[in-house]
Amino acid sequence: MGKITGFLEYEREIESYKPVDDRLKNYKEFTVPMPEDALKNQGARCMDCGIPFCHSGCPLGNLIPDFNDKVYKGKWEEAARILHSTNNFPEFTGRLCPAPCEEACVLGINEDPVTIENIEKNIVEQAFKNGWIKPNPPEKRTGKKVAVVGSGPSGLAASQQLNRAGHKVTVFERDEKVGGLLRYGIPDFKMEKHVIDRRVEILEQEGIEFMTNAHVGENVSSKEIYEGFDAVLLCGGATVRRGIPIEGADLKGVYQAMDFLKQNNQRVDGKEKFEEVIMATDKNVIVIGGGDTGSDCIGTSNRHGAASVVNFEILPKPTEGRPADQPWPYWPMRLRTSSSHKEGVERFFSISTKRFIGNDKGELTGLETVEVEWIMKPGERPQLKEIPDSSKTWDCDLALLALGFTGAERTLVDQFGLETDFRTNISASIKDYKTNVPKVFAAGDIRRGQSLIVWAISEGRQAAHHVDKFLMGESQLPLKDSNDLPRV
Repeated sequence: MGKITGFLEYEREIESYKPVDDRLKNYKEFTVPMPEDALKNQGARCMDCGIPFCHSGCPLGNLIPDFNDKVYKGKWEEAARILHSTNNFPEFTGRLCPAPCEEACVLGINEDPVTIENIEKNIVEQAFKNGWIKPNPPEKRTGKKVAVVGSGPSGLAASQQLNRAGHKVTVFERDEKVGGLLRYGIPDFKMEKHVIDRRVEILEQEGIEFMTNAHVGENVSSKEIYEGFDAVLLCGGATVRRGIPIEGADLKGVYQAMDFLKQNNQRVDGKEKFEEVIMATDKNVIVIGGGDTGSDCIGTSNRHGAASVVNFEILPKPTEGRPADQPWPYWPMRLRTSSSHKEGVERFFSISTKRFIGNDKGELTGLETVEVEWIMKPGERPQLKEIPDSSKTWDCDLALLALGFTGAERTLVDQFGLETDFRTNISASIKDYKTNVPKVFAAGDIRRGQSLIVWAISEGRQAAHHVDKFLMGESQLPLKDSNDLPRV
């Protein structure tokens, strides 16, 4: 695979970025494409390693050495065919996935790993550019109808797989456009929305029907869905946002990160009127939460022209290298610095927000924090301890809560009479994705909880196999053994 000595001859390279001052002026993607020869060299770095642990690192089981080899040899169409055999939407994962495959790369044991994610993105972009990605409707229809609720990556992947099996698929999306958090949670500077639109157009041409502004359990009857389809697959995501129950949390100026990000994406898409405008312009912004959503808030706030941007994380600052207790090829909780962080932010770790401070108009003017430490004892859960005399007051006009999600919303659960687990996710076995209600299945974040985009696509593909088997008695759709799936 690749060039036998390639990893000795070529260093890891990734796409460069446009200058910060330029990219902050708009919401366009700002990566600078690499020349084809440079991409071939990166494909050449893929080792003939014998056991490709990148496979186990990827929830989709992408055939990474195979498509790297084709890139090295300049066989881009073959690379695209191999990539699409396991991944319905590499244009999404190639932009947004944190690349657990790279953390599991054998070369990464003592060198920089292969640039798998960037190669993946370039393969699919070559395929679109050259017209290799075309609608491929099924030759025969089964006469079975499937309702898919939710059009995020899990719902889209499941829909395409079920449509390929010959079933008539209708996707119900409560928002005005298809894409779920891909459209309304991911900023355009990370993925412009025409990337979604071009793929949805292909899915429509393949025969999938999309119903937008269709909120099942609200303006669309769940009873009619259940009775009108042969199977129902719920892919609604884990969208209940975690709050922070402290004094002042109801002040004007304290918002959930997803409300901030969704409104901005709608604004970029041309929407002009909102019940309440959430903007960071000329404000002292504090983003509470150090994950990807927090990073997206930082990048968006800087594009608004915030006066200052600060980021809090209650956990200790991670190490830059792989922690000793998280050895290769496992996913390491290391310090990650995104392109948004590099655009301007002060980051603080081991800090907890105690209360929000407001004026007599109910407007946020500041907040109070305390430094914390985590007490680790063998066999016990970590204990959070506040450090005495460490309280501090910060000026703050806009606080964005990027604290993750706690599980599935209750609408679908209550309407269909579904059982949930202790985390409020819909209970559905990984063995067959069935819920406690006959012919109702669940996949993606709504089943497993908040997770990665690559997991969502994997779950959609897996669930599609089991739905197809339920409908037809057997299925030819690909299935990855649940025992082989990594635990990321």
